[in-house]
Amino acid sequence: MAESREVLERVFREEAGVVQSALFAQLHDLDLVEDAFQDAVASALEHWPKEGVPRRPGAWLLIAARRKALDRLRRRATRLDKQEALALEHELSTREETPLDDEEIPDERLRLIVTCCHPELARAAQVALTLRTLGGLSTSEIARAFLVDESAMARRLVRAKARLRESRVAYQVPPLGQLPARRESVLAVIYLIFNEGYAATAGDALVRRELCREAIRLARVLTVLAPDDREVRGLLALMLLHDSRRDARVDADGVGVPLDEQDRARWDRAQIEEGVGVLAALGDAQRAGPYELQARIGALHASSVRFSDTDWRGVVALYDRLLALQPSPVVALNRAVAVGLAGDPAEALRRLDSADLAEPLADYAPYAMARADLLRRAGRTDEARAAYSAALEHAGSAPERAFLERRLAGLQP
Repeated sequence: MAESREVLERVFREEAGVVQSALFAQLHDLDLVEDAFQDAVASALEHWPKEGVPRRPGAWLLIAARRKALDRLRRRATRLDKQEALALEHELSTREETPLDDEEIPDERLRLIVTCCHPELARAAQVALTLRTLGGLSTSEIARAFLVDESAMARRLVRAKARLRESRVAYQVPPLGQLPARRESVLAVIYLIFNEGYAATAGDALVRRELCREAIRLARVLTVLAPDDREVRGLLALMLLHDSRRDARVDADGVGVPLDEQDRARWDRAQIEEGVGVLAALGDAQRAGPYELQARIGALHASSVRFSDTDWRGVVALYDRLLALQPSPVVALNRAVAVGLAGDPAEALRRLDSADLAEPLADYAPYAMARADLLRRAGRTDEARAAYSAALEHAGSAPERAFLERRLAGLQP
């Protein structure tokens, strides 16, 4: 049973988006897709321990989900348009007769992202819905990404799916030619999927590499579909540069390692070169958008042999431009940290303690961690200890908690 559950968890993370997007291309009903997939997962938990894990678990789940969807359609037939129900039943029944290999599963993920980013939905709902459907993230994980309460996020997801059901046009998987009109939401979705993999909000692993890989893969697809969009390339460069540090971000005990203590020899130089090359191909940065500016900040870190060699004034200048384009408490937080590391910790702490940062970020663990680190560097040990304790209250993942506990232990009198 344990082995089967482990495999199922891996398959769910890796295959959920592929299977559910393939189902949605046929059903055009997100609730039915999600219910059928969950039914298939439950069936796998029942059968795999007794029959063994199938050689192609993703295909097994897709076939099982189609059967479960068909069962649900038949039970709901009285509430559906009869012709529509019969057409869906015929399509699913026909497909069920043909065994399917994993590599034959149609990859409809990008189309589903565009569908979930329908303009009739609010931006936050677009992103949340796609993360739930494509990224396989739980409602709790999405809520953490949005810095909102889990119950509020659950209500947002319910409303978003209901809105899509009400909109007949939303049932049509749109052509990829509609991508430019929805690019901002699509890019936000991909970056949030990456961020959940880069700094997992819950669980025993700080880095969930499959999510990072998926986000980078989707960004590569976008660069083919929109070759002249520099923000698409900027996002790809940003994720490549961030992900290049993955092996140095956790120590042998699974505890997070901050940027200033990472072994830069373990950074993925090939990935850094690719990310820097993407930026170089963009040329002049005067027209840079938010993702490209963040990527250029990452490139300054990647080009420094040591943490102390970082061009912090250059980092602050890039954050100034980013803040002008994308004013938000999180961007202002990162700029304040850069100001402190550029040699003005007093000004950095003044900014962190201001109401426009302290209030909206009160429950945001990285805020408390950044403040604690600046206090520690300034030698204000008692205040740093209190700030680390505050961060520990809001930490989500086990590696993050372990890091904070280690920092607190090092500050004990």
